[in-house]
Amino acid sequence: MSFWQKLHPGAHFIPMPSLHMQVCKCAFKNVVLGIFSLGFYEYEEQEEKESLPCCNDSEANCLPLCEHCRNENGQKEQVTPRRLAGGQYIMHLDTEGTYQCSLTGLIFEVMKAVKITYSLLSWSKYANLVEKPWIVGGPLFDVRCDSATALASIQFPHSLCLGDHGAGMAFKVLHIKGGGAAIEPSADYSASHVKWLVSSLSPVGPLIQSQEPVQYHGAVILYKVVDEQPSLSFRVYVATNNDSFIKDISRAVKHSNKKFIKIDKPPVCQKLLQKGKRYRLVCEPEAEVTPEEIEFVDGSLLKLKSYIEVYLEKPDDFTLSLIELESDATVWKAKLRESDWIHYDQNKNEQKRSAVSVKKRKPALSILEEDALCSKKQRTGNKAGGIETRNLTDQQLMVIAKLFGRQWREIAIECLQMEMKDIEQIQATEEEVNMQKFLLLSKWRDREQGNGTAEALYKSLHEKASYEILQALQGFSAQC
Repeated sequence: MSFWQKLHPGAHFIPMPSLHMQVCKCAFKNVVLGIFSLGFYEYEEQEEKESLPCCNDSEANCLPLCEHCRNENGQKEQVTPRRLAGGQYIMHLDTEGTYQCSLTGLIFEVMKAVKITYSLLSWSKYANLVEKPWIVGGPLFDVRCDSATALASIQFPHSLCLGDHGAGMAFKVLHIKGGGAAIEPSADYSASHVKWLVSSLSPVGPLIQSQEPVQYHGAVILYKVVDEQPSLSFRVYVATNNDSFIKDISRAVKHSNKKFIKIDKPPVCQKLLQKGKRYRLVCEPEAEVTPEEIEFVDGSLLKLKSYIEVYLEKPDDFTLSLIELESDATVWKAKLRESDWIHYDQNKNEQKRSAVSVKKRKPALSILEEDALCSKKQRTGNKAGGIETRNLTDQQLMVIAKLFGRQWREIAIECLQMEMKDIEQIQATEEEVNMQKFLLLSKWRDREQGNGTAEALYKSLHEKASYEILQALQGFSAQC
């Protein structure tokens, strides 16, 4: 019997491939995504920790409006964590008690004053550890604490509607540690959460086993293709209301060979989604919808997330509705207007005027350079409020460099599409850390040519960088 099995005699132990195999697997995956990997666990910490979706960002992390699942945690003290670079969150709790994170829904029971750091992970990275009949029940988190004995329990939000079927369900948690993982028992569950007594701290997420069809609180997430075509093309994702799932969708869109913008519409489905049921996306006026029908499955463990493509030849206002075929009931509905994307997807006349203004400001640019700059502006949509697109100066880059924390390498790889060899070359020639950060930002500016602006850097960093960095970039934009 292994040490891990002795420590958890009641847990179901799952063998895990060797660390060498995992490193190879992750490294291969990183090549596909264009992301450098330093190793299995380090890859998870550096590349998989994302900013958590929240209601204010029009994501799906709002408690669903379901008569069976009203918020049962009203007595818990709500705490808003501080956001850190790299998608991490930190919460300082001053005394013993039970506290709920206002952004993630996590509930912590602590025995004394403590500092808790946590981040969201992707289930697809651990798909081989989830064995049937168990299925994913909610988001996967990596939780850390400065005092191992201070954190008594964690309650993880789940995306299921228990309704009247709770008695036929079994909840456990997948606890990933070292070279393996264990399915551990839950202490309790409610209409919204699964409670786990902390044994040790490492990635943990809820699992469920059910004898009856599982019903999910769902979300519909919209992205629009940004291009120069007069037609409109959208991706429509139908997902469970699970932050890990939604995070994977965001990453898939980010690493696509096309440029997308997220359309801000209420995402929460008004009717539950059920595995195996079929749904149809209807567009009014009529549009090309591919595929016309889908069979819903929870895609949390899938590396490739399925979506519905909507194509309209004319850029008119239109309405999208998700219909359950069995009952013909409307599950979700939204009206899309040109104003939903006009600030990002400028028409050709506005793009031409932008190009002319660049010529007047910078007559020294060649025609090819001007065309490249205009093309970059169209792809990133960085014209807002008439602000001129002036490249960041060395002095401004140094200000930003000094504001970066210890995770600047991870942010450079993920947000600025830098490669590890670039960072290593800079570190080999420069010992001072702030200068290393400056040189890296300077390399980014040179690569972007005419689009090395404060606004472009803001858009690249806004999901990962600290509040101070974003404020500084906004200030630089205002000075243009």
